[in-house]
Amino acid sequence: MMKCLFVSCQMQNAGLGNMKSNIGLDAVLFLLLFLNHLSNVTELTDILRARTLPDNGVKDADDIGNFFPDLVWSIRDFYLSLERDGQLMTADEYLQNSLKMKKGSDQRTQSFNLPRLCIQKFFPTRKCFVFDSPTHQKKISQLETLKEDDLSFQFVQQMAEFSSHIFNKSKIKTLPGGIKVNGPCLENLVRTYVNAISSRDLPCMENAVMTLAQRENAAAIKRALSHYDQLMGQKVQLPTETLQELVNLHRSSEGEAIEIFKKNSFKDEDQSFQKELQTLLDAKQNDICKKNEKASSDCCSALLQDIFGPLEEAVKQGLYSKPGGHNLYLQKTKELMTKYHQQPRKGIQAEEALQKYLKSKESVRNAVLQTDHALTAKEKEMEEARVKAEAAKAEAENAVVIHRQMQQMMEEKERLHQQQIRQMEIEIANILAQQHRNLAHLLQVLNQLFQPRVVFLSFLYKDESMKQCGEMKSTRVARGRDCGIRPWGVHPSSTVTKYMV
Repeated sequence: MMKCLFVSCQMQNAGLGNMKSNIGLDAVLFLLLFLNHLSNVTELTDILRARTLPDNGVKDADDIGNFFPDLVWSIRDFYLSLERDGQLMTADEYLQNSLKMKKGSDQRTQSFNLPRLCIQKFFPTRKCFVFDSPTHQKKISQLETLKEDDLSFQFVQQMAEFSSHIFNKSKIKTLPGGIKVNGPCLENLVRTYVNAISSRDLPCMENAVMTLAQRENAAAIKRALSHYDQLMGQKVQLPTETLQELVNLHRSSEGEAIEIFKKNSFKDEDQSFQKELQTLLDAKQNDICKKNEKASSDCCSALLQDIFGPLEEAVKQGLYSKPGGHNLYLQKTKELMTKYHQQPRKGIQAEEALQKYLKSKESVRNAVLQTDHALTAKEKEMEEARVKAEAAKAEAENAVVIHRQMQQMMEEKERLHQQQIRQMEIEIANILAQQHRNLAHLLQVLNQLFQPRVVFLSFLYKDESMKQCGEMKSTRVARGRDCGIRPWGVHPSSTVTKYMV
């Protein structure tokens, strides 16, 4: 966003400051160009508070001109000669000459001087461009369809100089602290200031920046979450085969979302908005993990019903109600289990769903077992023991799988937590290091400022007074150490601190 104000006007027979033009014409021309009277801008000084930061380079906070953009005045259809008293002058000199004020205090002179005074005060940097007619009068109506070769050479050259100035000399609009402003940021700032001025409040740049930061960072969070949802929607196909597959996809999308936030964030110095984004991303991870489990469970339920449905129908028809039928039933069950395991993309609930299904069919298996009159009591006991052992083994294996999955989730959360802690420790260390350097520099300056006073006082006090001062100093230093600070003017390496009061 360029920090520049464009003013364009059309000049024909009379120019700004033309000796043949009257005062009223110039005044009306200036006022119309600046919309709603530029002189009203002077009222802003009564309600606009310009708060500056130490590093924004502005020495006088009352000089509101420092916050105004550069003025680029362009005059089209310029037919006058750029000369004065027989001497050629540039377009900038022409504008500067037009802004000269007349002496006098009457109403007519004040009306003449007021718009010129406003321009000089609020726009210290000014640039003027004059443009000849772009083409012959007969072709003006066809201007939008004319090619560059049909335009006046002088006009094309003037436009090239104008464009070069705008693209090369215009400054990027910045906020205190060197923060560059783009279109959406400027829109929010303008809304904030206009609302404040309209309600007769005191608009403050610092408050405006804080409001802007909240809006921009909230929008950045929304944009990052939208990007995350888009990536996960494109990459993830539920259910995933393993939990690690889903975790890897989440980690990749999360990294891109955080990068999107950082590119669009605005003054998130304490990283509160980034932490909020991380919390929302963690919630999304938990949500998609639950969706993944449900999708896997639904998929497995449908698959089990499709594979074991014929077996259930055969049991109902009594095909296994015969000697040796129980063994046949178990054999068929194992075959179907093998077929189930061979099916792809069942998800992380595959084993748990299978065990739930087998457990729900224990009564059917027991009924088949009871009708198997060919089995001896010992064979029945052995068979039951074997079935229970298999069930226990399957449950143990399922417990191991579930434990492994829970452990993976805990390890991943711990890794992310440790990563965040390391990142925060690095940033806090950098901030503390910078604060330490600033404090050391401040103490050095204060020590240099107070050292002459300390030396002078050392010649005024007697030995007893010096002793009392030393005791007072020791007490003050001890208190300062308890608070983590040093007294003013006291430096660890100073040899005269014992003489300070």
